[in-house]
Amino acid sequence: MNTFDATVSAAQTATIAPAGDPVRFRDRSRAFWRLLIQGAIWLMFTLGIYRFWLVTDMRRFLWANTEIAGDALDYTGTAREILLGFLIAITLLVPINVALFVAGLSVLGQWSAIIGFVALTWFGHFAVYRARRYRLTRTVFRGIRFHQEGAAWRYAFYALFWWTLIVLTLGLAYPWAQASLERYKMSHTFYGDLGARFVGSATQLFLRGIVLWLIVIGPFLASLAVAVRAVDWRAIGEAVARGGADPWGSIESVNPNLGRVVAAVMITGIWGILAAGLLYPAFQAMLLRWWTSGVRFGDVIATSRLRSGQMYGVYLRFVGYALLFMLIAAVLGGIAFAVFAAPIRSLAKPDVSEIVGPAAAIVSYVVVMLGYSTIYQATVKLRSWRVAFEALELSGLQALDRVQARGAPSSAFGEGLADALNMGGM
Repeated sequence: MNTFDATVSAAQTATIAPAGDPVRFRDRSRAFWRLLIQGAIWLMFTLGIYRFWLVTDMRRFLWANTEIAGDALDYTGTAREILLGFLIAITLLVPINVALFVAGLSVLGQWSAIIGFVALTWFGHFAVYRARRYRLTRTVFRGIRFHQEGAAWRYAFYALFWWTLIVLTLGLAYPWAQASLERYKMSHTFYGDLGARFVGSATQLFLRGIVLWLIVIGPFLASLAVAVRAVDWRAIGEAVARGGADPWGSIESVNPNLGRVVAAVMITGIWGILAAGLLYPAFQAMLLRWWTSGVRFGDVIATSRLRSGQMYGVYLRFVGYALLFMLIAAVLGGIAFAVFAAPIRSLAKPDVSEIVGPAAAIVSYVVVMLGYSTIYQATVKLRSWRVAFEALELSGLQALDRVQARGAPSSAFGEGLADALNMGGM
C-alpha cells in the first residue's frame, strides 16, 4: 500500500506561484481523482483499514498544493500514527461502553442512556480538540510547524454547554457558541512563536444568519403556535380519558380542525428539512466567510471574498456526478444480473442461491457507497478547499518572516479517538 507523494519543495512552488498572488491552490483534480479511486479499491479489499493511509494521502495532497506567498504547506503526519492512535482510543472506549451497558442494567436504568449520551458527546468534543492539535503539529510552513496549547477537557465542557444552549434555543445561540469556541481554539493556536486570535463578532453572524433561520424554522414554529392555540386540549384530555374503540375519532369530533392543523405542522416540518438542504451551501459560505475574516496571526489579517454562488456550484457539481454515477451503476447492475442470474438458477441448489444473493447485495452496496464517497471527496471536499483559498486575501505577511520555531509534535491519540467516534475530518 504505497501512499501518494504529493509533496512539493519550496523552491519548486516559489517558481510556480505568480507574483502578487499571496494565496493560491494549484488545481490538480485528475491526480486527486486517481488518488481517491485507488484508495476506494484498497478500502474495499482491506475492509476499511486503508482509510488511515487514504486520509493521510488526501491531506498531503491538499497541503502540498496550497501556496502562501509562493511557499507550499507540508503535512508530515503518517498513517501509522493515526492507526496507533485509533487502537489506543478503542482500548479506552471499550471499557467505557461496557460500563455504560452495565449501568443500564443497574438501578440507574433509564438514566443510563442520558448519561451515556452526555459522556460520549463530551468525549467527542475532547477528541475534536485533540485531533486539531495533532493536525496542526503535523502542518509545516517554511520549515516551522503550527501547534496548539490549551486543555482539551476544558474545551469539551465549553462545547457541551454551548451545544446544550443551541438545542434549547433552536439554534439561535449558535453564533455566540461558534464565536466563543473559536476564540478559545485560536487563542491557543500558534505558528512557531506567532500567536493567533479570533475577532469574529457573534452579533454580526447572528444578523447575517437570522434570515436563513426564519426561512427554515419560522414556518414550523408559526404553525406549531397556531396549532397550540387552535386545539381544545381540555376536550382532547376528556376524549382520551373516555377511551373507546376509536380514540382518534373521538378527538376529531371535539376538534374538527385537528386534522388540518396536524397536516399544516407536518408540511411546515417537511418544508424546514427541504429548506435546510437548499440553503445549506449559502449557510456554509456565510459561516466560512465570517470565520476566515475573524482569524488573525499576529499582524497577519485574513479576509474572505467567498460567494454563496461558488458553494452552490460545488454542490451542484456533486449532484451532477452523483446522478451520472447512479445511472451507470444501475445499467451495470442490470447487465450483471442478466448475465449471472440464469447460471445461478441453473445450479438448482437453493443453498448456493441463498448465499450468492445476499453476498452480491452486500458487495453492490459497498461499491455504491464507496463510489458516492469518492465523488463527494473529489467534488465537495476538493472544490470547497479550492474556492475557500482562492477567495482568501492576506495582509501583513511580513510578520511571517520574523517567526521563530516553537512547539513539538503531538500524539495521534486525539485523531484516533475522533475516528473511533466517527467525528474525524480533514
